[in-house]
Amino acid sequence: MVNYNFINIAIYAVIIVGFAVVTVALSAFVGPKATSKEKLSPYECGVEPIGNARFSFPVKYYIIALMFLVFDVEVVFMYPWAIVVRAIGAYGMEEMGVFILIVLVGFVYAWKKGAFEWE
Repeated sequence: MVNYNFINIAIYAVIIVGFAVVTVALSAFVGPKATSKEKLSPYECGVEPIGNARFSFPVKYYIIALMFLVFDVEVVFMYPWAIVVRAIGAYGMEEMGVFILIVLVGFVYAWKKGAFEWE
């Protein structure tokens, strides 16, 4: 027994993949190919590179970035709540209060550990 819902999805997937392959192939064949010494140089700004381009970033950079993402996602969770705050009533207010308290405790913990210090 064939499930026709999956056939429709498979046809759609083939069309999407086919479009992507045809588009990339056409751009490779039809696109301009203007190469020059300047175009093939590592930097197009006119400044010769000094030193190695591969250097490690401090771990602190990644910690700050992750902290930004965590708190940014937490703020995004507050938007749907703000839309329906009147419909959910006091229970929703209590739950959001607990949520904000947990986020605040995490923020204070990160602050005390020095996660926000840029050296």
